Order: sequence, then structure tokens, then C-alpha cells
Amino acid sequence: MLNAVVFDFDGIIVDSEPMHFRAFQDVLEPLGKGFPWEEYCETYIGFDDRDAFREAFKANGEKICARDLKRMMAEKAEFFQQLVRAGKATPLPGAVELIKSIPRKLPLALCSGALKEDILPILSNLGIEEAFSEVVTAEDTQKSKPDPAPYKLAIKKLGLDDPATAVAIEDTPVGIVSAKGAGLKVLAVTNSYDREYLLEADAVTDSLENISRLSLEDMVL
Repeated sequence: MLNAVVFDFDGIIVDSEPMHFRAFQDVLEPLGKGFPWEEYCETYIGFDDRDAFREAFKANGEKICARDLKRMMAEKAEFFQQLVRAGKATPLPGAVELIKSIPRKLPLALCSGALKEDILPILSNLGIEEAFSEVVTAEDTQKSKPDPAPYKLAIKKLGLDDPATAVAIEDTPVGIVSAKGAGLKVLAVTNSYDREYLLEADAVTDSLENISRLSLEDMVL
């Protein structure tokens, strides 16, 4: 029996990865630590802001101190919000429709490596801010995806005894690893990666337009 559905945010609900990439570059390029879109897709998608900045410095043989990390995260968040205010956050096909089609009696949660301040305005703009009974964001765990900690916290907040009765909807390999590590079933969507990179998921679809509540229920039978 399906007891909950847990949505990732970036790359599942909204096409926001290009926005995150641009905001990272706005912070890192003046420091000589920028990177191309291809490297973002290969390395950084799925990281929260904290680990993404750490990785960017590590790639240059450097470490970042806690004070500079906090400052850069705040700068990146402001650049991202400028893009949100400019209307750059567009929903991905089928996502909002699927969320709205799921009855209230089936709990929905959000599990994202993004900051809460990045997520909530977009959910409001899409008219789905009340759809999620629980929200886990970058501020809520010390470890980010691919560590299972974010999904474990989501399951705890949902009050589920058996995580295998929940389906996570993800778009990245690190997200799949995180959800599977916490014991959830995983539906992967090829919004950010080709199917061949998502085969660790329990099911793969090319679009959430192809998915219904009944499709999700079939995954936990």
C-alpha cells in the first residue's frame, strides 16, 4: 500500500537547474572558480549549496572556511531570487498536475537540497504551497544527497514505519542513491539525465505527464 510520495524539487517540479548554475557562476566566476554547464551536470547536480561550494574549491585544490561559505551561500541565494523574481522558474511537464491530482489523504513531502527560501516562493507561484505536509531542505540535515539523511528525515517527519511504502520522485543519480539508501522506492524522471544513468531506480519515465497516482501505487505492490 502506498503511504506517501516524496518529491525532489529542482529538476522534478521546476526547471531550476539552469538558474542554480547561473547563480553559482555569478558567485564563483569573479573568484576564478567558475565551471561550465557540462561540469555542473556531471558533478554538481544533486548537491546542496554547501557541498557544491566545497566541491568547487576542492576542484581548485583549496578549502573554504565556514565564514566564507556562509557568505557565498547568501550571495548565491540572492542571485537565485533575482531569477525567481524575473519569472525564470518554469514548471516541468506533468509535475504540478500530478501533485494536484493526488488526494489529500495520501501525504506528500518535499525532499530537496535547495534552500527553503529558494523553494517556498516558487511553490507559492505555482499554487502548490499547501500540497506538502512535510518539507525537508538543505538547512534540515548536516549531510546532503547522496547521503540518505534527507530522506530518512522525511520518512521520520511523515511518521512512516516502513519507508518501502513511500515512493521518491528523483531526477539525478545522487538523489536515487539517497532515497534508496533510506529504503524508499524510487521513480526517476529523465529531466536531467539520460535513462542509462538512472537505472538504479525502481522505475524510469521520460515525463511525469505519464504518471498517475495509480502508477505510483503499483510501485509498492
